[in-house]
Amino acid sequence: MAGTRFQQKMVRHTLRTTFEFNISDFNIQGKAFGSEDLQECIRRGRIQVLDEATIEVMKQRHAEKRMRDEALRQAEAVADGEAVDWQEVQRQWDEYYATHPDEMLS
Repeated sequence: MAGTRFQQKMVRHTLRTTFEFNISDFNIQGKAFGSEDLQECIRRGRIQVLDEATIEVMKQRHAEKRMRDEALRQAEAVADGEAVDWQEVQRQWDEYYATHPDEMLS
């Protein structure tokens, strides 16, 4: 890979964070992973190059999974008493002051 050490780190960072691609999953420990290695992984089917539409679908699914996981984690934290369900607190607040509007002004 051409470029300075910093540029190489930025390429690896982009691959990890944007594409969830870790070179370490494909290279031999201590050996540089170059374009020939990439082409060989593609040829052998270890790495697949996807079209933009497929990538967008995968990103959407991943985002939905993250949201479900976060909602589950939050629900477990509320159930364990480690967190407060602020949406429920807001609902109770709104309900109370909808039935007692004079108290809100005092």
